[in-house]
Amino acid sequence: MITPAFELTQDPDFLILKIRVPYARASEFDIYLEGEDFRFYAKPYFLRQAASRFFACRLTFPGRLVEDGREKTSYSADEGIGTFTIRLPKEVPGQYFEGLDMLTSLLAPKRSRSAKPLVEEMGMTKSLSGENDEEFDWEMEQVPYEEITPALQHPYGFGNLRSGVFHRLQDELSDVIDFKDPDQTPAEERRRKRLAAEAAKFEPDHYLADLFEDEAIKHLLKYKPWWIDAHEKMTALQGESHQKHDSPAIVVFSEEEREQMRKFTNKSFLLDKRSRRHVYLGLIDILLAYCYEICVNEGESNVESSWNIRKLSATLCWLESFSSVHEVLVSFGRRVLCYPLYRHFELVTRAFSDTVMILQLGKAAVLKCLLDIHRIFMESDPAYILNDLFITDYCIWIQKVKSKKLAALCESLQKTTLSKSQLGLELEELEVAAMLVQEEEKALKAAGTVSKQQLPCSESETSDSEESSSTSSSETEGSDSDEQESSTSKDGEINSSQGTLQEERTAPLIDCNGLRQGTDTWAMEVADGRSEGSLQSLAPPGKLVEELEMQIHSAMRLSEQAEGLATAGCVSQEREEYPVPEPDRSSEDAAGKGNFLEVSPKPKPLLFLCDTNED
Repeated sequence: MITPAFELTQDPDFLILKIRVPYARASEFDIYLEGEDFRFYAKPYFLRQAASRFFACRLTFPGRLVEDGREKTSYSADEGIGTFTIRLPKEVPGQYFEGLDMLTSLLAPKRSRSAKPLVEEMGMTKSLSGENDEEFDWEMEQVPYEEITPALQHPYGFGNLRSGVFHRLQDELSDVIDFKDPDQTPAEERRRKRLAAEAAKFEPDHYLADLFEDEAIKHLLKYKPWWIDAHEKMTALQGESHQKHDSPAIVVFSEEEREQMRKFTNKSFLLDKRSRRHVYLGLIDILLAYCYEICVNEGESNVESSWNIRKLSATLCWLESFSSVHEVLVSFGRRVLCYPLYRHFELVTRAFSDTVMILQLGKAAVLKCLLDIHRIFMESDPAYILNDLFITDYCIWIQKVKSKKLAALCESLQKTTLSKSQLGLELEELEVAAMLVQEEEKALKAAGTVSKQQLPCSESETSDSEESSSTSSSETEGSDSDEQESSTSKDGEINSSQGTLQEERTAPLIDCNGLRQGTDTWAMEVADGRSEGSLQSLAPPGKLVEELEMQIHSAMRLSEQAEGLATAGCVSQEREEYPVPEPDRSSEDAAGKGNFLEVSPKPKPLLFLCDTNED
């Protein structure tokens, strides 16, 4: 039997069924309708064994249909693909059939829905597989429970119904889950190992980098996935007083998604109350990871998509079974800040709000997300195992869940809050320390800016000092030249004092910056005024004074580079070997703090540069 592609729509009075049967004989088909049951048979045109191979579609609708003469069937062939359009009247006009887009659940015959479980505990009055109307306490376990299942020592998977899978698949184990030997690892030990692995993986530098340099994060948060528009449309329709059952029509499945649903095998799951709790909370965990993946990749899946989903969901990579909604949020928040490329708390809150929107849109939106996860895992070689363990069963199970159960789960999720302090990673202390360091760096930068502004001021002061020294030197030279022109006598006195001056002139007196202390040497006090006349007679011509001035300016630049210790030793050594008479105070002031001395107007003055070596 080949199940053909089909889709269902409805209006207030009719249920419209479209069945696409390629190359079928339009003259050879049968339709059977009775109450909720519908059957369709057609023989393919090209098959030789027509008796053993045929198209068949067996559906069970959520409401009753009737044959009253208003039913109608038409056939059209476009590009060789035949399409049967069948209009079936409703028994109760105006009745709304819910769940027509849940194709997998419609494929099951009616008797399978009321079948009792094959294994039943004595004294039980309710079916394990049924979804009763009992209210769930999503936050805490009401009854302590100890799992005693000799056949499944440490189960896992959807509803903890599987075991021994990874024992047969050791090669793919490391690429799918984060720990070894899950069949021999109890649930409590899995949780301890998971928390330790997350604490070891957390990198404060990576977290702070994404916190303070969040331009990329802000760009990603601006992306709007499809469920935001769908939620806005649903809110607008509810505001216009539309009926509540109109909202699921907002979520539309593509042909590829319908084909995925048709390929699933419909089945029932034997779930007790504890297992159902794990399934619902695991669904939140998987949806959170999926919402993060859609946000950071802006709706475009890539080779890292399967890794992101399974790595952020502890249900998938650690086979975790949660007991409260808060535990789910804490686990997801920790893993977002430890593993993916973008590690920011705003991405956690964004995934949280997106998951709430998806649950508010109903099980059609949840199924659409699960089908996309199923497709992503099918395209990844090792991740297909997670489809067999979790996603395929979730896709089948969610089609049968009552809408009020999802509404209650969504309400519980909305009431749950998550803060950074609850993640156990000391995020707030880390951020405070980082802010203090940032403030200190700003203060140091500000101090450096002030010092740089003060440095040009000091340089300008130095240049002003140099200009004043040069002006003083020029004035001294002018006065010496005037004295030279006024001296015309006392030759004998000049000769008698010249010998003494020559001795003093030849003494190698060196100042602290490598310049000969010429002014101090020549400014000697000569008794009874005869020395003044000799100095005037020995004044050099103006050209020599200009050359000396140029040499002094060159030596000034060298003097600024001299080292303090060598300079001090040089000066002390010179003063010991060649005592110097008391310098003239006016020359010292014009010299600029003693770094160099004014040139005396004497013939053939000598300029000596200091060498730190004794040689």
